[in-house]
Amino acid sequence: MGEIDYNAHTIKVCSHSNTTGKAFKREEVDDTFWHELTHAILYEMDSSLYDNEAFVGQFSRMLTKAINSAEF
Repeated sequence: MGEIDYNAHTIKVCSHSNTTGKAFKREEVDDTFWHELTHAILYEMDSSLYDNEAFVGQFSRMLTKAINSAEF
């Protein structure tokens, strides 16, 4: 659903499935953006966690929830 280009400093997030054409839920798009941004931040920090999908996924889900609900 999303991809990051570290060299070009860009994040792309798809809003529709390439196979079905169906729109993704807003929460899925938001989570994907925060997921990719988490990768970018960790990469810029030279953290080895930048490519740890388990960590990035869990962190970005919690970040999405906090931002969308204002509950920390």
